[in-house]
Amino acid sequence: MKAARLVVLGVAVAAGGIAAYLAAGSKAPPPPPPVAAAPPLETVEVLVAKTDLNRGQVIESQDIGWQTWPKAAANASFIKKSDRPDAFKDFVGAIVRVAMVAGDPIRGPYVVMAKGSGFMAAILPKGMRAVAVDISAVTSAGGFILPDDRVDVVLTRRDKAAEKSTGVEKFVSDTILRNVRVLAVDQTIDTKGDTKVALGKTATLELTQSQAETLELSHQLGTISLTLRSIRDSGPSAPQGDEEADNHEPSINTIRFGVSTAGTGH
Repeated sequence: MKAARLVVLGVAVAAGGIAAYLAAGSKAPPPPPPVAAAPPLETVEVLVAKTDLNRGQVIESQDIGWQTWPKAAANASFIKKSDRPDAFKDFVGAIVRVAMVAGDPIRGPYVVMAKGSGFMAAILPKGMRAVAVDISAVTSAGGFILPDDRVDVVLTRRDKAAEKSTGVEKFVSDTILRNVRVLAVDQTIDTKGDTKVALGKTATLELTQSQAETLELSHQLGTISLTLRSIRDSGPSAPQGDEEADNHEPSINTIRFGVSTAGTGH
C-alpha cells in the first residue's frame, strides 16, 4: 500500500515538473533593452539666395534670407546669423559677382558691396574695360536685356554722301561691335508721391580697349543702340566681327559707312 502511494506521489511530482517546464517555456521572451535616443541635430541659420542671382545683379531684400542649416555642413565661408546678425541688411544692395541659384548659401567672395568703391572693377576680367551705354529709348531689345546677355552694338548715322548727291536726308545703320557681354543694367527711378517715373536706363558693357575707343568715337557720329543676341549665338566662342559675317550666307545688302554691297551667296 505504501509502495503504491509512493508510486502515485512520484508520478504526480513528475507530472507537476513537466507541467512547470512547459509553462516556463511558453512565456514570451523579455523585451529588448531600450535604445538610447539620438542626440538632436545641431543647426545654425545661414544666409542663402531665395531666387536665382545673376552676375552683376543688385541684391534686393526679397532675393536673400535666413535658412536653417546643419551646423556640421556649414563651413567657414557661410554667413551665419549667430556670427553676423545684421548680415541681411549688409548684403541688400550688394552686387553679385558669382552667379548663384536659389538655395545656395551666400558667400562673401560671391558679392561685392555696392557701398564700397571698385565693385565694377571687381567683376571685370583682366584686360577688359567697362563702358556704360544709355539705352533709355534707343535700344531695340527694350527691357529684355539683362546682365550676362550678349548684344551687338549698332551705330545709326546720317549718310552725308548720299544726302549730298540726292538732296534727301538719309540714315544708315552699321553693326560696329558684335557678341559683347553685358555686365550690368541699371535703371534710375524718380519717385513723385505714389508715382514712380523711369528717368533712364544704362547698360554697362565689357569691352577691350580698342572696342571701347570704337564705341566712344561712334557716340560722336550718331546714335548707339543694342540688339540682343540669341543664346545659341552667344558666348566667348561665338564668331565676332568679320568672322561672323563669313560664317553666314548673305541674304541682304550690307551697308558699311555709306557703301552698299549686295550679298551674292555661296
